[in-house]
Amino acid sequence: MALKSTPYKFRISLSDTDRAIYDDLNLTVARHPSETEPRLAARVLAYALWYHEQLAFGRGLSDVDEPALWQKALDGRIEHWIDVGLPDAERLISASRRSERCSLLVYGQNRVWAGKTLPAVAQQANLSIVALPQEPLEALSNDLPRSVSWGVMISDGVLYVSDESTQHELVLDWLQGAAATSA
Repeated sequence: MALKSTPYKFRISLSDTDRAIYDDLNLTVARHPSETEPRLAARVLAYALWYHEQLAFGRGLSDVDEPALWQKALDGRIEHWIDVGLPDAERLISASRRSERCSLLVYGQNRVWAGKTLPAVAQQANLSIVALPQEPLEALSNDLPRSVSWGVMISDGVLYVSDESTQHELVLDWLQGAAATSA
């Protein structure tokens, strides 16, 4: 018998001062049985970072042809493809060709990945890549409850995430593209 996804409910008070977006978000996010808590948190943070009212979670780990998040036009065109993790260069090039914009939120040990992948995707003009710092992400995602309440403020390229106990500061490291392209 296959394991089922676990639903998590996120209540996020979003204040993106860089883009002048202020909204309260209620999200139900399915965590795939093989998905780690840091990846789940990274998907939710990517949602906040590139928030748009038409942004939706993809099937991600359940379907390799879909991203973690995407924004589609009414005619089915992919306006924004957003992935998280450390995908290979072929996936990033394919995604950037299929969409108007392509973004990647990198987390984890990425030095070797960056040395190998970044030169291969440097020509993709519509691709932005940003890295999250490992330690604050792990602290934020450690023992996530099934019902999560976060205050997320984005200001000057820094994510400030407040949960029940503390505030986590995640300084974004733009590896390709620029912070201004997150709009």
